[in-house]
Amino acid sequence: MRWWDIPAVARLETALFAEDSPWPPAAFWAELAAGYHYRVWRDGSGQVIGYAGLACGLDEASVQTIGVDPEHRGAGIGRALLRDLLAAADGLTGVLEGRCDNAPAIALYESHGFRRVDIRRRYYRPSGADAYTMLLPAAGRTLP
Repeated sequence: MRWWDIPAVARLETALFAEDSPWPPAAFWAELAAGYHYRVWRDGSGQVIGYAGLACGLDEASVQTIGVDPEHRGAGIGRALLRDLLAAADGLTGVLEGRCDNAPAIALYESHGFRRVDIRRRYYRPSGADAYTMLLPAAGRTLP
């Protein structure tokens, strides 16, 4: 993702997460300025139809967001974006929050080794939806 992708990503973010305080463009600017790993996925005409972001720390890689245009879901875009994030995590322990009622996303994360370790009640605002905290152990580590 580059700065010129932010308007398209923010529009998609608003469409996807309207009920849960979608990130404004400034949030994406801040993520890019911090040097976090962000990717976009484009259709054949160059339009942004998916995006994902990862923040890496000393021992943890946090999946910040993954979004795919509903018209393009089921084509493996989310899976490809997640794989890109995991490759960039470079063996760090992965962590993310996934909305409990988003079964396709939870299944995607679990198919890549993430495990549910906690529930964060009313995590998403303003909807009040719960989120699973999910972890992917780094190589050689196991979950408690």
